[in-house]
Parts: sequence; structure tokens; C-alpha cells
Amino acid sequence: MFSRFAPIVLVFVAIPLIIAAVARQRVTLKGSDTMVILTQRWTEVYPDKTDMEFQVTGGGSGTGLAALINGTTDICASSRPIKKDEVKQLKAKYKYPGLEVRVARDGLAVYVHKSNPVKTLTLEQVRNIFTGKTTNWNQVGGPNKAIVLYSRENNSGTYEFFKEHVLLKQDFAPQAQHMAGTAALINAVSKDPYGIGFGGAAYMANVKALSIAREKGQAPIAPNETTILSGEYPISRFLYFYLRERPKGKIKEFIDWVISPEGQKVVKDVGYYPIKKF
Repeated sequence: MFSRFAPIVLVFVAIPLIIAAVARQRVTLKGSDTMVILTQRWTEVYPDKTDMEFQVTGGGSGTGLAALINGTTDICASSRPIKKDEVKQLKAKYKYPGLEVRVARDGLAVYVHKSNPVKTLTLEQVRNIFTGKTTNWNQVGGPNKAIVLYSRENNSGTYEFFKEHVLLKQDFAPQAQHMAGTAALINAVSKDPYGIGFGGAAYMANVKALSIAREKGQAPIAPNETTILSGEYPISRFLYFYLRERPKGKIKEFIDWVISPEGQKVVKDVGYYPIKKF
């Protein structure tokens, strides 16, 4: 016997659960090859990355500042101060001259092969070597061998700082080999018993850094934290972040952290020097 009541059929309709993806803010940092390892470490250990991601690239300080001007990077990492014409371009395009933030200090070391007996040079001797006036190591107390010069490329802030402050704006010797990055330069010097180059102190691996005297007769100074922070070491500089406008939101929080004691500890861990003693 059949029931006069039709069976009740329960139909479950699958309703898709839609979870809105949280948009992650991408922050781009471009510029100094010298600063790449430092900038990468900052972005790796930054504690508040829940809704942001970083993209770090080198290419040189000049390249980074050009990217800042044309709007293709949020932050420029630069190992040299911004130039007047770059400030002028920023002001013309964004009605703001740009913001400079000092984020670390660096000593620009002069490197030779570990086997080289030369331990010290004066600034004048360094200048004469890189401008081609001094061409043999025996002219500065070394072996009777030709000096092999390694330099950075001309879009590098390290190149420009060295040319302005050490070479006093004279041109590099034409025989200088221009390397794409400080790591490549250090690698070349580490394999060349008669090579000499320059770069950030953080890259001091498998080479020897010379002590530098400001003038003949003065004591040569080794690049280390004490001498660089005090300004006693003659080839020292600040490292910078540049922005098109005053930072806000997540970018401001990141930069505030970079110059905080926690962020400056990263500077020391990498091998650079903090902007001040904490």
C-alpha cells in the first residue's frame, strides 16, 4: 500500500564559499649594488609582512634614482647623495624634491690580494694608482709587477663616490677593468695577486683591505666600526633611501623599522655600520 503523502526530498544546493583574497602591497626597492645584500636582509627579517611583499633589485645608484624619477620603484637605495639635477627632475615631475633617509654607514675599502705584501697606502698613492700615474707595485713598496686595476661601472654610486672623494674628480686610468658589481670585483681581486679594487667593507671576503692614511706622514687607518663611525677612516660615507614623497602607511612603517635599533642591528649583522650608536 502506498502512502498518500509524497515523499519529501531534501535537495542541498552547494553554495560556493567565497573568501576575498587580501591584496598584498608590493614594495619595490631598486638601486645600489653595494646595498643589495643589506636591503635583502632587511626585507627578509622585517617582522610585519602579513599584507606586503618586497621586490629588491640592484643595477647601481644612478639606475635606482632614474627609476625613482620615472616612477618604477617605490624606494631607491643609493650609496651616494642625490645630485642637484636629479632633485630638479623629481621636483618638476612630482612637485616635491624627494626625501632622503640615511639608513647606514659604510667604509669604502681598498682591496688587494691576500698575498700582496703592501699593507698601507696614502690617499694620494691610491689616487695615483687608479688614475694611472703609478703602474707598478714596486713604486709603493710591493713586488716588481704591473698593477691590475678593478673598478665599478660608471652608473655605480660607489664609482662616483670614489671618483669624487678619492680621485678628486680625475678620470680612472683607461686600463681599469669595470666590474658589474662589488661582489664581482672582489672575486676578481681575490684571484689576481697583482690586482687592486675598491668596494663596501661588507664585501670583505678572501681579500685584504688596506689601511689608508689621509696624507704622507699620518698614521694609516684600517676600516672598522670605530674608525668609520668616528669619521677617522678617510673613505667613509652614508648609505641612503630616497623616496618621491613623504612615506605613509606600510612604507613608512618599514622605513621607521629600518632606522630603529632593531633594523640597525641588521646593519651590523650584515657587516655595515649603524647611523648612530644605540
